[in-house]
Amino acid sequence: MNSDAERGFHDLLEYIERNMDFESGFYNDAYMDRRINARMRRTDHDDYRTYRRFLEGNTDEQEALLDSLSINVTGFFRNPEAWESLRSVLADLTSEQRQVRVWSAPCADGREPYSVAMLALDDDDIDARRVDVLGTDINREILREAKQGRYETSRTGDVAEELVPLDDYEDFVDFDGDTFRVREKVEDLVTFERHDLIRGAEKSGFDVVLCRNLLIYIDADYKVPIFETITGSIVEEGYLMIGMTETLPPEFRDRYDAVRKKHRIYKRT
Repeated sequence: MNSDAERGFHDLLEYIERNMDFESGFYNDAYMDRRINARMRRTDHDDYRTYRRFLEGNTDEQEALLDSLSINVTGFFRNPEAWESLRSVLADLTSEQRQVRVWSAPCADGREPYSVAMLALDDDDIDARRVDVLGTDINREILREAKQGRYETSRTGDVAEELVPLDDYEDFVDFDGDTFRVREKVEDLVTFERHDLIRGAEKSGFDVVLCRNLLIYIDADYKVPIFETITGSIVEEGYLMIGMTETLPPEFRDRYDAVRKKHRIYKRT
């Protein structure tokens, strides 16, 4: 990126922060540039300054850009092999004859928390009656989608392939043409609410927290506050699961023991 383009890029970021209530500083520049350029291509703009002028007063494009900037890349049972390790964690926890609270953050359109619920219902070694799943995200619109639990097969690709960790995925979803919806027994285990992992308050009493594939987009300066929130929300000897390509910040490595290192599952010490 040449100096003129770089100035245009940062001027655009300042406009987004000032006028669209989106704090771009939380995210690394490479992530912001990819998402912004995707919208620029969709609207036939080839430089940041003309795109900024297009944004001004164009509420439809502002909403489209904000939706694009929200991290909502997800899937049912993303990285299936990691879910096999989570299966054993849930089985061990529910065997203690108590409620087990799971937090998926950010949850995007709900497929991750619904995956936890399906896994619990599918496995005889997991007492699904003892599992409560919370999904949170900062994006209100995507939370509305999550609560509906309805998905288009064209957006999720091969549904059978995504739900491969389940013995019989048709026991958990109902099909209607090109859409499918998670069944009521799955929805009953999951609740949703809005929460900001960076600026929001800690939660409490969670046995398992899934924070997967967020950290790779976040600027290094903001990973510590995210982990402060997460760590304060996990019970002693509770579990944290992060993305397969992510690592714990150095400041937190003495607070966790790796229990499934290959699959990035850690226990709070």
